[in-house]
Amino acid sequence: MRDSKRLLSIFRSLSDTRQQALLEYAEFLAAKEGADISVTMPSEPLPIPRPEKESVVKAIQRLMQTYPMLERNQIFNEASAQMTRHLIHGVTALEAIDELEKIFARQYQTHLDALSEPTASP
Repeated sequence: MRDSKRLLSIFRSLSDTRQQALLEYAEFLAAKEGADISVTMPSEPLPIPRPEKESVVKAIQRLMQTYPMLERNQIFNEASAQMTRHLIHGVTALEAIDELEKIFARQYQTHLDALSEPTASP
């Protein structure tokens, strides 16, 4: 368990290119071990309902679970900004969570747009 947390920490500190390289290497090693690495990522948001009363931290956790296909690093800055607005600037939790919902929906749309773009061939 401790090693997996360390690996995840290292992974998150890497650039997108190096994260991809690490994933490919891990898949290579797993294949050598004969491991079944067929993990399917949902293509659509999961239907996790928004509770009536929710903290900003819990909302971020819920939205990360709702949108597992999104790259967390791309959302982190915007989500952190909402947390700061709430904790430091006195924005209500409800308002910060509403904005988080918009951020995740926008990132999901960007994700879909990127998937639908034709790939350029050399």
